[in-house]
Amino acid sequence: MIILKILGVILGIILLLLIICIIRTLLLTSKSTYYEGSKDEKRIDEYAHKLQKMIQVETVSYRDKPNPDKFRKLHKLMEELYPNVFKTCEKIDIDGNLLVKWSGKNQNLDPIILISHLDVVPAEGKWTYPPFSGEIVDGKIYGRGAGDIKCNVACFYQAAEELIKEGYTPECDVYLGSSCTEEIGGDGAPKIVDWFKQKNIKLFMLNDEGGAITQDPVVGVKGNFAAVGIFEKGYGDLKLTAKSNGGHSSTPPKNTPIARLAKMEADIENHNPFKVEFSPAVEQMFEQLAPYCTNFWLKLVMHNLWLLKPIVKKIIPSISREAAAMLQTTICFTMQKGSNGYNVIPQEAYVTANLRYIPHQGDKESNDVIRNIAKKYDVEVEEVRVNGPSKSLNLDGEAYKLTCEAIKKVFPGVGIMPYVVTGGTDSRFYDPVCDSCVRFGPINLTDQQMNSMHAIDENINTDTLPQAVDYYKEIIKLQENRRA
Repeated sequence: MIILKILGVILGIILLLLIICIIRTLLLTSKSTYYEGSKDEKRIDEYAHKLQKMIQVETVSYRDKPNPDKFRKLHKLMEELYPNVFKTCEKIDIDGNLLVKWSGKNQNLDPIILISHLDVVPAEGKWTYPPFSGEIVDGKIYGRGAGDIKCNVACFYQAAEELIKEGYTPECDVYLGSSCTEEIGGDGAPKIVDWFKQKNIKLFMLNDEGGAITQDPVVGVKGNFAAVGIFEKGYGDLKLTAKSNGGHSSTPPKNTPIARLAKMEADIENHNPFKVEFSPAVEQMFEQLAPYCTNFWLKLVMHNLWLLKPIVKKIIPSISREAAAMLQTTICFTMQKGSNGYNVIPQEAYVTANLRYIPHQGDKESNDVIRNIAKKYDVEVEEVRVNGPSKSLNLDGEAYKLTCEAIKKVFPGVGIMPYVVTGGTDSRFYDPVCDSCVRFGPINLTDQQMNSMHAIDENINTDTLPQAVDYYKEIIKLQENRRA
């Protein structure tokens, strides 16, 4: 009888909580978004042709063949495209990495920096238009770097060019920074950061690539959203090696190196070894997306994480891989090698794994998790390359608020959501000199355009460029609202 009473109380509490969730969801006002590209054909044409010329300067970066001179060729072109910037500002060439200083009125205010890289990845495969032509067709500009990420560089230089032409002087010093090694994880951005360290300069905020204006970010959520990256996951490459005495494949023993590696890989893939946790960024992302949900029950879940978070942790991998990656360290096995003969048991076989570390379980703890699993299969783990996750942007801080204000002014119809950057950017190197790194490129991208990055037929819409220029202008002008 007592057990029945206890069960009745528990069921009553569950029912009450469910009713509260339903009421809260019913009271949540539904919202919709809209995005419309620029109609200013003169600006569209001018900006697109400047970007076209920048794409035509091939700036592929290679880890084993550094070539600063090819980037200096692009610098020279940019001096022609943005003459006011280079007449007014101080140009600093750091081994082909470009830094420009635009002096402001108030030297008591910490400066800001707008960055995006000049290098691109190789353009392999069969393209519809030559990858370094910058072909403009049907309102789209094609070419390697069109979206990743010469468009951002062109737009913040254009913003500075126009403001200088108008006679504008920024409130604080404004830097424009572009490395030539981002795509290879090289030392370009660290060299720029070292320059700031040597000058003892602390930056108020940084604006880099990372997020963009995207469509339908999660299943069941419709609309156009400015995804503002507030931190990026860390990066790691591990080599996992299994050894044996080798031998002839006609008399195979159990647990050969490849078999042990396969068991280990299956174990890790079938039993997620990493902690799944909601960061403040992801919680706020879900909360801000809730009003845009087209499904009532999904809206209920997103709006009531205070109660339903444990359930969401379980079901989110089936809803969205992208969302799931924001909650945990991820691992992906990428390369494998055994013996060189069909009939030879390898004395040594290895598999490589790429990890993206989440702040709540950083590189050391995540790698230890893999080591402990590998140990069960007599597999050795070697760290090839490891970078920890970045610091997080403060969602209550001034830099995030200024970013949101600029987005609302330029893109009044889009929603805004904080976002976890699962890839890598140059921003991570700036943590020692900047506490507020905003990862947002003001370019509207379709799913196809997102997927074309690092692939064939990379392209963006040309009518997205004027608003991107206006966004950077707002970021610069909004510094006037800051207090020293």
